[in-house]
Amino acid sequence: MARRRRRGIRIDGWLVIDKPRGMTSTHVVNVVKRLTNARKAGHGGTLDPLATGILPVALGEATKTVAYVMDAPKRYRFTMRFGEARDTDDAEGRVVATSERRPSDEAILAALPDFLGTIMQRPPVFAAVKVGGERAYDLARRGEAVELDPRPVRIDAFELVERPSPDTAVFEVVCGRGAYVRALARDLGETLGCYAHVAELRRLAVGPFELEHAVSLSALEQIVRDDTLPQVLTPVATALAGIPALAVTEPQALRMRSGHAIRISPALLPETADEGGTVRVMQGGELVALARLEGAELSPLRVFTPR
Repeated sequence: MARRRRRGIRIDGWLVIDKPRGMTSTHVVNVVKRLTNARKAGHGGTLDPLATGILPVALGEATKTVAYVMDAPKRYRFTMRFGEARDTDDAEGRVVATSERRPSDEAILAALPDFLGTIMQRPPVFAAVKVGGERAYDLARRGEAVELDPRPVRIDAFELVERPSPDTAVFEVVCGRGAYVRALARDLGETLGCYAHVAELRRLAVGPFELEHAVSLSALEQIVRDDTLPQVLTPVATALAGIPALAVTEPQALRMRSGHAIRISPALLPETADEGGTVRVMQGGELVALARLEGAELSPLRVFTPR
């Protein structure tokens, strides 16, 4: 008789991992699953292998909230190296153009406002964007020409932090979903007439998740060994902190978990709830569902299984 494959254990919550350089985000998730023996896991936003910093890893029921983390603002600190354009727009790529020109601090500061707000940005050719059903980076690695159209992205902050040398500058940026720091460096270098790429990149925050909450993979290994994982797990609902919350009764919660809509008195709705918007439904401090508000009716979008 074939031996039944072990599925792992149910763990619900977020682990905020400080991703090391050189690992893919998928590799980190696989390590977390192996260490914790979690049944289900996913991450809340890809980091390039070159990058370090915040990688929120969703476990169990938290995987149902990944989309909300992906949409959250992200904050990065990165070092830009002037004088070289690379095919990957970061230090791991091949040099494709050089310049002896180096911008002044004044020139950099004068250029930054043009990169704020909603801008059109062309993703790097070595990106996870799909072209004809394939990832752009797979096409680029095969030496095929990749043409990616510019698309709108949101840049909320772009600041020069320090200037270690004429060849380098350190920046912090806050951006929305779909924005590429590598593309920002590339485009700023082109604007300054000197070429540039990202030499180092660290993600400091993703929505509510910050470095102060993060643990390394080696620390996680010790935490699991000490059986103290619950102490570093962040609740599932943390990813939904910006969504209006509504408390319901136990019978209402049971009905909603069965996939049925419930009716709510308008007087009980949170002031920030919008018609057609999403509401976080809670019962006894436990997350029940994400629901769409339509008049006085709440229809479940995602239902969360109780412990």
